[in-house]
Amino acid sequence: MTEKTILDDASCDLIFREARSHNGWQDKPVSDATLRAAFDLAKMGPTSANCSPMRIVFVRSGKRKEVLLTCVSGGNHDKTVAAPVTAIIANDFEFYEHFPFLFPHDDARAWFTGNQALIDTTAMRNGSLQGAYFMLACRSIGLDCGPMSGFENNKVDELFFAGTNVRSNFLCNLGYGDPSALFPRSPRFSFEEACTVL
Repeated sequence: MTEKTILDDASCDLIFREARSHNGWQDKPVSDATLRAAFDLAKMGPTSANCSPMRIVFVRSGKRKEVLLTCVSGGNHDKTVAAPVTAIIANDFEFYEHFPFLFPHDDARAWFTGNQALIDTTAMRNGSLQGAYFMLACRSIGLDCGPMSGFENNKVDELFFAGTNVRSNFLCNLGYGDPSALFPRSPRFSFEEACTVL
């Protein structure tokens, strides 16, 4: 069996060790091709039964950004104004309707039909996983991310997802970060503090 090639230190720095959550942004646009490239990487991350519930609305235009700004908390306002793109990372709570395409080996749709508790848990868990994959994909192609949870979910859902079964999970500003606006890096737990090997 051929051994897999592992990422070098520079790649790990780009995605994890040197990457930061950005609050300030350079005045540099993010192309549709770049957003597509990030999504096309992120969609390959695993989800249970390939359910793939994440949906993304990329808010770039001034008018739509103004609408989104009515939903964000005061502390997130200026950074969202400055970001070239804000991604609304959302979950489709009718993801199971796509199983004939996404998981054709079995009747996975039947596992979920009528079981709202399982639908809700599966959508949130797997959509959140996909949101994390998406941020790592963005970092891997040179974008910076500023994920945010300070916003009114219900208002975002009303303004951007009315009439659908899609609901917002979190927001993520995207672009090319301004290093001068970074805070000092916060501490992280050690392996011993956070992990147990049984």
